[in-house]
This record gives sequence, C-alpha cells and structure tokens, in this order.
Amino acid sequence: MRFFICAIPLFDTDMVVHAYRMMTHDGEKLLGAAEDFRMLSDELLASALEYVREIGVEPFAGQHDFFVDISKYQLLMGMPLSMNIPTDKLVCVIDKETLADNAAYAKLGILKRRGYRLAVDGLPQTISIDTAVNFFDYVLLNSKAQDFKEDLKTILPYILKIKLVISDIPDMDNFKKLANARGVLLSGNFYSQPITKGLSSVSPLKLNTLRILAQINDDNFDLGVAADTVEKDPALSISLLRFINTMNPGRSRKIDSIRNAVAILGQNEVKKWAAVAVSVSIGEDRPGEITRLSLIRAKFAENLAPAFGLAIKSGALFISGLFSLLDIILQMPLRQAIGEVAVHSDIREALLDNSGLMYEVLSLIFAYERADWYNASLIMVRNGIDIDTLSRAFMDSLYWYRRLLDAIDDVQGTDGAQDVLDER
Repeated sequence: MRFFICAIPLFDTDMVVHAYRMMTHDGEKLLGAAEDFRMLSDELLASALEYVREIGVEPFAGQHDFFVDISKYQLLMGMPLSMNIPTDKLVCVIDKETLADNAAYAKLGILKRRGYRLAVDGLPQTISIDTAVNFFDYVLLNSKAQDFKEDLKTILPYILKIKLVISDIPDMDNFKKLANARGVLLSGNFYSQPITKGLSSVSPLKLNTLRILAQINDDNFDLGVAADTVEKDPALSISLLRFINTMNPGRSRKIDSIRNAVAILGQNEVKKWAAVAVSVSIGEDRPGEITRLSLIRAKFAENLAPAFGLAIKSGALFISGLFSLLDIILQMPLRQAIGEVAVHSDIREALLDNSGLMYEVLSLIFAYERADWYNASLIMVRNGIDIDTLSRAFMDSLYWYRRLLDAIDDVQGTDGAQDVLDER
C-alpha cells in the first residue's frame, strides 16, 4: 500500500453522522517519488476503489453511506460498475470538470440507471442548474472556495430537490452559521476543536467512572483490587467478559470469571479495557463520532508505537489517543479534564504540553485523520515512517474498532452477567 487513505465524517446539523467520505492521496507523489505516468496509472488502476471492493464499505463507514471520488478516466473504463461494488452504500463523487467530457457524462447516466447515487464536487458550469439538480443526488461545496458564498446562494433554492454537502468547515462558530439550513451535511474540524471553557464540575455518575480510571492509572495499581471493583459493578463485569471473548476469538476456552479474566489479561491490558469501557460510558451524551474517533486514535497510536521505537510505550500511547478528546467528552478544558484522572507524566506531556516523542505520534494521527497529507508526510520523513506502515496501522485500527463495537453492542443487548458466563 503506497497511498494515504482515511474516512471523513459528514454530520447533519444535530451533530449526527450520516455518511463518510473517502480521502486518498498518492503517498509517493507527496514524498516526491512519483512521476506523471504513475499519476495517470493511479487514476486508471483505481487504488481506492480496489480497496473498497476488497474489504467493503463497512470498515470505513459502518452502516452509513460512503462517498468515493471517481475520476474521468475511471468512468471511461466503466468503473465502478465493472468492479461489482454494491450500490446500496456507495455514493460516486464526480469532479464538476468531468461533465465537460460527453463520453464521461454518458457513463454517468449508465451508473445512475444502474442504481448508483451521484454527487458532483463543485457547482457545474457546463450544464444548467436545473439539469444538475435533476441528475445528481448531492452537490458538494467547499466552504473555503473563492466562490462558495455565490454557489451556496445559487443552490439553496433547490435544497428540497438535491442534498447539499459543505466541507472544510474550520470551527464550531462557522458550523453554527451553516447549521440553520436543514438537510445539509457538514464536514470539517469543528467537531474535534479543543474546549477552552466549560463546566466547572462533573456529574456524579461520570465522577464515579473517572475515579475508576484514576485507580487503574495509578502506578501502584493492584489487580486484586481491580477484580473486586469490577465484580461489584454488573455492567463492568459484562463489559470485561464480552471484551475479552470478542477480542480474542481464537481462545480455546472462554474466560468464565472476573478474577480469571483479570489474571490472564495482566495489568496493561486491564488498564486498556477499563479505559475503553469507562470512556464509552462517560461519552454516551456526546456525539457518537467523538467516541469513535477517540477509540480509533487510541488503537492507531498503539499500532504506530513500534514504528517510532516506542513499543514499550504502546499502552501509554493507547491511553493518550483515547484521552485526546476527553475535554470534548467532559465539556471542560483538557488540562482540567486530565486532572480528573491519574495518568503517567508521559501522557500528560503529550496531551497538555504538546511535547515529547509520544506527541509526535499523536501529531501524525491528527494530520492523517484530517487528510492533511503534507504535514503527515513531514512527520513520516522526520521519523523514517513508510507509507505502508502508516496506512496499515490505520486500517487495523478501523478493523479493531468494528470488533470492539460488536462487543459493546453485545453488552448493551445482554440482560445480565449470567448470559456471558453461560457462553463458556
């Protein structure tokens, strides 16, 4: 794998995710190793589409729609129709300039008749607005584009006939300005902006769960005490057993007791599980994408630990990624939020001081998830990270998240711990 690939969430005005958009970039081109003929080859070979065909939409977007860019050359070669990619979740995104090619336009008509939904990136100039509204399902506008305000004014009267997606919204203030238009999907960095002010106290329920986090992150953390704590909480007991049984499907015998589970896992894995379980619990009243992003960041950071020579710090990197959005989850400044839990000095240094090698790992993750390929490549070169290592670490974090989500769903659908024990 020599290209960058990530999935950007598309929110409605209530901060609910409705879709994801695939963002890709030729890594060797970005790092100065690609030639023009390679760029054309990439458009013809459709690396991103091949990946969707190979692993499906679900790892990227779950049960949501998935927007994938299709180039003019790929259209002319019959893609994605020739690749037998299902139509139910895929939205084909076409650059507005592609419409100037009559042959490509005709291919779009075939896709539409076969059931694919179509989106145009930018307001078309080669066809009338009425034709575009009747032909396309979505129009995508970039909030940073020079003609954005004019294009927005043009498309808004047709909002009941065509769905609008606005990208690159930089912050929550700009999100709120655009959130009055119902039926619009929005993407950008607004949902993960740091909190600089907020609540002065935490609810009693969240405070109890945070105390559990403080306990497990203590340097003198005792596994026996952990087992006692978990056994007294049915929800935590179910969560722990489901987590282990689901995340270790090859285990010959299912774990059947809390003490057995804690002993087998060991201190580091118990810390990881508890951090995940508690973070999901305290994040239930925040947008679902926040919890998803913090979990993917956690696993992504852990996966990258060996590449940065930090394999011994993989557990701390997992916690760093997981807590990187704790300010948004708790609605208070990050320094105050981190103060509610006991974490190692390395984690505090990375999250609060933006320094240290662990912060370098987080910086790469932040750039990658924003599709900021330029800054991602600078960090890669600085640390000797290759494209294949980075991309596979990201994809593994997506697979891990899907397995974890299945485990969480199992817990929520279970009436009691005995149901779990009966599975052994």
